[in-house]
Amino acid sequence: MTVSKAYHCAYTIHYHIVFPVKYHKALLNEEVTKYIKEIAQEIESRYFMELEKIGCDTNHIHLLCGADPKYAPGALVRVFKSVTAKKVFKQFPTIKKELWGGEFWSDGYYVATVGEAGNWKVVEAYVQNQGTTPETVQLRLL
Repeated sequence: MTVSKAYHCAYTIHYHIVFPVKYHKALLNEEVTKYIKEIAQEIESRYFMELEKIGCDTNHIHLLCGADPKYAPGALVRVFKSVTAKKVFKQFPTIKKELWGGEFWSDGYYVATVGEAGNWKVVEAYVQNQGTTPETVQLRLL
């Protein structure tokens, strides 16, 4: 991990952020996950965050990211959720029918800081391995 520099500071800040799909629906299939990762590259180039790893299970996403300390973790989540939701609904219109509230992501999220000495490699491996073990199939109402 390297030290990043801003105008008036130097920092090494990394977050592990997790948030679910609305209603914990299993909508993050391989195609949607691939598209979200493409969107993430756009977000990284346009906004103030460095996305280091992204891992997806069928109903939630893990981000390992860094950012300038002037941006709160909630701001990172807000940008990522809003941009990805808008683009996913546009690319996959059938997904919007699965979510009767018109939102892709759930309101809440989990965030933790990741230290460079103690738990960086453990968290990095955990995020990278998301979605590699099969989960039970979600039942759908008819």
